[in-house]
Amino acid sequence: MAKKTTASRTAVPSPAAVAAPVAPSQRAADVEAPFIEVYGAREHNLKNVSVQIPRGQLVVFTGISGSGKSSLAFDTIYAEGQRRYMETFSAYARSFMGGLERPDVDKIEGLSPVISIEQKTTSRNPRSTVGTITEIYDFLRLLYARTAEAFSYATGQKMIRQSDEQIINYILKHFADKKLVVLAPVVKGRKGHYRELFQQIAKLGFTKVRVDGELLDITPKMQVDRYKIHDIEIVIDRLKATKEDRFRLSGSVQNSLTHGKGTMLVLDSDSGKTQFFSRFLMDPTTGIAYDDPAPNTFSFNSPYGACPTCNGLGEVQEITEESVMPDKKLSISRGGIAPLGEYRDIWIFQQLSTILKRHKASLSTALDKLPADLLDKLLYGVEEEEGSDPKKAGYVEPFEGIIPFLRRQMDSDSENIRAWIQEYTQAKECPECHGYRLKKESLHFKIADKNIGELSVMDIAQLAQWFEGLEDRISDRQNLIARELLKEIRKRIGFLLEVGLEYLNLHRSVRTLSGGESQRIRLATQIGTQLVGVLYIMDEPSIGLHQRDNERLIKALQHLRDIGNSVIVVEHDKDMIMNADYVLDIGPGAGIHGGSIVAHGSPTEIFQSGSLTSQYLSGQKHIELRRQKRKGDGGQLVLKGATGHNLKNVTAKFPLGKLVAVTGVSGSGKSSLIHDTLYPILNQHFFNAKRDPLPYQSIEGLELIDKVIEVDQSPIGRTPRSNPATYTGVFTEIRSLFASLPEAKIRGYGPGRFSFNVKGGRCETCEGAGMRTIEMNFLPDVHVPCESCKGRRYNRETLEVRFKGKSITDVLDMTVEKAVEYFENQPRILRKIQVLNEVGLGYLTLGQQATTLSGGEAQRVKLATELGKKDTGKTFYILDEPTTGLHFEDINHLSDVLQKLVDKGNTVLIIEHNLDLIKVADHIIDLGPEGGGGGGTIVAQGTPEQVAKVKKGHTARFLAEELKVSKYAEEKKS
Repeated sequence: MAKKTTASRTAVPSPAAVAAPVAPSQRAADVEAPFIEVYGAREHNLKNVSVQIPRGQLVVFTGISGSGKSSLAFDTIYAEGQRRYMETFSAYARSFMGGLERPDVDKIEGLSPVISIEQKTTSRNPRSTVGTITEIYDFLRLLYARTAEAFSYATGQKMIRQSDEQIINYILKHFADKKLVVLAPVVKGRKGHYRELFQQIAKLGFTKVRVDGELLDITPKMQVDRYKIHDIEIVIDRLKATKEDRFRLSGSVQNSLTHGKGTMLVLDSDSGKTQFFSRFLMDPTTGIAYDDPAPNTFSFNSPYGACPTCNGLGEVQEITEESVMPDKKLSISRGGIAPLGEYRDIWIFQQLSTILKRHKASLSTALDKLPADLLDKLLYGVEEEEGSDPKKAGYVEPFEGIIPFLRRQMDSDSENIRAWIQEYTQAKECPECHGYRLKKESLHFKIADKNIGELSVMDIAQLAQWFEGLEDRISDRQNLIARELLKEIRKRIGFLLEVGLEYLNLHRSVRTLSGGESQRIRLATQIGTQLVGVLYIMDEPSIGLHQRDNERLIKALQHLRDIGNSVIVVEHDKDMIMNADYVLDIGPGAGIHGGSIVAHGSPTEIFQSGSLTSQYLSGQKHIELRRQKRKGDGGQLVLKGATGHNLKNVTAKFPLGKLVAVTGVSGSGKSSLIHDTLYPILNQHFFNAKRDPLPYQSIEGLELIDKVIEVDQSPIGRTPRSNPATYTGVFTEIRSLFASLPEAKIRGYGPGRFSFNVKGGRCETCEGAGMRTIEMNFLPDVHVPCESCKGRRYNRETLEVRFKGKSITDVLDMTVEKAVEYFENQPRILRKIQVLNEVGLGYLTLGQQATTLSGGEAQRVKLATELGKKDTGKTFYILDEPTTGLHFEDINHLSDVLQKLVDKGNTVLIIEHNLDLIKVADHIIDLGPEGGGGGGTIVAQGTPEQVAKVKKGHTARFLAEELKVSKYAEEKKS
């Protein structure tokens, strides 16, 4: 069956064969049900939708943002698939999980097992890395445990392992006819008096020991200095190494290995030289021995492999001088030492005053005026100085020091104290493992001169290259063991390359991945499982992908389809729509204006449908270009010598008063330059932020701007309590309005009565959340409406206060679009809601839970919040892929909003892959030419037209093609 499916891919199916439920094609007849049939879907804004979706094909759901694509794909089809899966559990298992509500749909037929791959970042756990979630690191651990060679961390020599027979032969050969002392080490580099140990050795019948290199007779009550570090060995035998004495030597060797727990020592009596021998891996020079490697030896999540200093996190929280003294112009009495605050009459300030007086300074002296050695004493402590007599004037009490004191508090049992200390710590690379997360023994097992840590920090592309021809660089024995493992590792690396993630490395923490990257990692993992007959539903997998990488992603999805699966993709990307087998266009508008199927069929049929999507695809509608680019205000921000991550000494000039786009393939260094270097510099300058930028030489032009605002895609809240109304601050104004109504005044209600986060007016059953959370143990938590207030959040008395006939709950349930009309005479409220409408979020309700917003929607809520504030005309805005989750029409709206912002004199910098927005920028900075190690340089900069003519990099080629079909605003008017 699979062969027929694959073969039929070569011919493009006719629209009739795909769209019509009657007379299904031969291929469709081969599968049990040719269609997934949905009847009467009414979830969220869906208007009784009935649709037939062909199985075994790549199907794209498209349409304007908020039109109902996710409601149909995830909240109807996937939710029903998940519910049916849970129905297969026993009644006993289901009793622990509670029931999943059936989605609001009459029936769904032809549904196969469903796997959803959404944009949500996979894990917030700092221990979760790209290597662990793709399982490549697990295979690497097994490979190293079975085939790696061990080297000494002290001398770099190869560790050796010997059998008893090999040890005897070695001694007879290299110590022939020499007088030897055979020793069994029992204590190595430890403190203690060891009185009991000497008694125990004497009871075993031994009369001599070697303590710290000196041979001694065991005497009654013998002990050593308990505060010094000692090496103690039992003298097992003294003999001459001759072949005639082989039997005696053999017994002594075995005896010493038994008492030395696998390790022994031979002392040449004449020269005084010693040599170690071991049944385990051992350095013959120093005697350092390693345990036999196991997979958990290389796991940073196991105590057997994790670096003891950072516990396998690769970084340590350090209290630095900069965080303790952020502003050295201040004196101690004015709060120069941040954790202490301003002067109070308490013991520590008296202590500091005494130390300062001794050095002819006072608490009111500015920190930068104090000598360095004195600051050192304040920060790191002071012992009793010359004057140890309290009666004399020079006496100073021992003082622990501010930084050691704060370090002690890091382990406090009090959560409040730990949170307080957290404010003065900064994450630094672990000095012990240098960020590799593993203990030093684990990092000295090598294959082809590389340890597992070095492999994990390589780009996936470099890693793939390193594994090429590895068989020629390792021994035959290693080849024999590693053959199957190498096959599996290469296959999984290949899947990551296939979805355009060659610039990531296995060491990268999952927390730092964008939604699109984590989604593509899971896609690569799914391709690796090689499942057949599954329905995959994906949410915009092209997010964060350059056009060059898009082609590879489409091939990966087609591969998933070709092995016998059905793939549904919720997507706005033009290339993805054009490469689909079948397209479902949902609309015509957003929110209540959407929820209907406006067009369906092959991409060709969609082209001719006349829907909003088809108008943009065919070029009838387009985002207009400005022929005259802005000149800006003449100033520029110049960042010199940025070298963080893969940046190669980049000097970037950002013209002010313009719309600036930073472009380049995924992994080319855009985020390193903007998020990790430029933004932290600006944030530290304007707001004294703690986060340090990546290394750079200097920055010029800071005086030309007066604040920086970053608008990223992180959620606006992680609980159902957070919503657009609370985030933008408009809910405070709405509550004040309700509190000022006559009915509220009569009842004595203040603004707090209308808050669902404090006691008083809220429903106490759900504590104002409107939802109850049911924990599902091994499945995600499920939120169900509160049985008391039916999801209305408030108690009956609060809901009796009405404005224009609507209660506070009715206002929260109102769409932004409706709220603009409703509050038309309330200017303070209207201004903030109007901006939400302008950025294309008119379809959201004011009280929509933050957990239901996509990354793109959350970003636009943040953008609207910033736009609602009064700008100064000198603000520097940084936006990270603002087109995420946006339809062509929404990008058009967004473009207008950004242009208005720049017209006021502000600078807007966008990190972007979407050509529709890139082409309307005034200035482009293109990084590349490749991702990872092949990126990190500026390959082109200038206007879109200038960049399109450059022959380097990948953006120019795609931008040139886009500009050919684009139209200028002036041309249209003429």
